[in-house]
Amino acid sequence: MLGLSHTTLLLLDALIAIVGLIVLITRFKLHPFLALIISALFLGLVSGMPVDKVIKSFQEGFGGVLGFVGIILALGTMLGKMMAESGGADQIARTLIQAFGKERVQWSMMFAAFLVGIPLFFEIGFVLLIPLVFIVARRTGVSLIKVGIPLLAGLSVVHGLVPPHPGPLLAIGVFGADIGKTILYGLIVALPTGIIAGPLFASFIARYVPGTPSPELMEQLAHESEASNLPSFSVTLVTVLLPVFLMLLKTFADVALPEGHLVRAWMDMIGHPITALLLALLLSLYTFGYARGFEPKRVFRLLEESLAPTAAIVMIIGAGGGFKQMLVASGVGNVIGQMAVSAQISPILLAWLVAAVIRIATGSATVATITGAGIVVPVIELMPGVNRELLVLATGAGSLILSHVNDAGFWMVKQYFNMTVSETFKTWTAMETLLSVVGLLFILLLSLVV
Repeated sequence: MLGLSHTTLLLLDALIAIVGLIVLITRFKLHPFLALIISALFLGLVSGMPVDKVIKSFQEGFGGVLGFVGIILALGTMLGKMMAESGGADQIARTLIQAFGKERVQWSMMFAAFLVGIPLFFEIGFVLLIPLVFIVARRTGVSLIKVGIPLLAGLSVVHGLVPPHPGPLLAIGVFGADIGKTILYGLIVALPTGIIAGPLFASFIARYVPGTPSPELMEQLAHESEASNLPSFSVTLVTVLLPVFLMLLKTFADVALPEGHLVRAWMDMIGHPITALLLALLLSLYTFGYARGFEPKRVFRLLEESLAPTAAIVMIIGAGGGFKQMLVASGVGNVIGQMAVSAQISPILLAWLVAAVIRIATGSATVATITGAGIVVPVIELMPGVNRELLVLATGAGSLILSHVNDAGFWMVKQYFNMTVSETFKTWTAMETLLSVVGLLFILLLSLVV
C-alpha cells in the first residue's frame, strides 16, 4: 500500500510541476528559462529527492543537453548564416519552388527534410534547414506554418523510426533486431506517416495558425542576398550535405569494419555530428564566403552576428534538459513504465504505449525509446514469435508522441517560429502526436504481412 501511495504521489508531483510550468509561462508571462528552472527544482524537492541531489540533477540535465545540442546549434547556426548571406539558401529555395511550383512547396520541404534527416539528429537537421523555411515563406508568400510543419514532420519521423538515429539503433541492440530489415520497414512506415502529419496536416492547421515570423530571425535567416555571384545549386547542396555524407560514411564503416579497426576509429571521429558539422562549416567559409568575394573581416563578423539570436534558445533548451533530468532522477519515468507493463496487451501496442508514457513524462524521444525497450524486453521473452524489427519501430513511434513543455524540441520550435505556447501545442504537439498514432497504425498493418 505504501508503494502505491508513493507512486501516486510521484505522478501527482509531476502533474503539478508540468501544470505549474505552463501557468508560469502563459498566465504570469515568466521567461521560459526561469519557469523551467523553478518547476524543475519544485519537482525535485516535493518528490523527496535528497536536497543535495536536486541542483546536481538539474545541472547534469542542463549540461548533458548543451554539451551536445549547444555545440550543434552554434555550428549549424553559423553554417546557416553563411548559406543565407551568400545566397545559397536563396538558390535552394528558387530551385525547389521551380521544381514543385508555389502550390506544392510544402511537399518539397517534407521530401528535403526526409532525405537530409535520415542520417542527421533532429536538432542538426533543424538548424541546417530552418533558413530554407524562412526564405521559402518570404519568397512564395506561403505561411510559415504551412512551409515549416512539413519540414519538421520529415525530420521528426526519420528521427524516431529510422536508424542510424540513436533511439532506434539502441532499441535494435536491446531487442536483438536486424538493422537492415529495421531500416527497410522504417522507411516503409515513415514515408506515408510523414506525408499525413506533414504536408496534409500543415495545409489544414495553417488556416488557423498562419505563424508570424520574428523580424530579427527573418532578417538573419531569410536574407535576400545582395551577392551577384550566388553559389550554384550543386555547390550549395554539396556544402550543406557534407555532414550527411560524412555521417553515412561513419555508419558504413561501423557495419563493414570490425571494432578496433584503424579506419573505423577515424571514420567514427570524422563522421561524429560535431566533427561533420565543423568540417562543413569550414568548407562553407570558402564556398559561401571567400569564393563569393567576402573579405575575411566580413566572414568573421557574420559568424559573430549569427550567435546572438540563438542565446535565448540555447538557454531554454538547456533548462528543458534540466527539467527532463529531474523527471528521470525523481523516478517518475520508471513508475509510469512499470504501470504500463502490468496491463495485458499486444507486444507491439505495449512497446508503443510504454515509450509513449515515458516520452510524455520525460520529454526525450531517445530516453523514451531506450527506457521503453529496456522495460518491454522481459515481457517479449515470454511471448515468442514477435517481430522484433516492428517492436523497434513501435517503440520509436511511441517516443514521438505529445511533445510538450518538458521537451527541448518544443521550445526550439516555439522560439524559431515565434509562436505562443498554445499555438505550439496546436501545431508542433499535434503534428508529433499524429506522427506517433499514424505510425502505430501503419506498423500494425505491416505486422499482418511480415
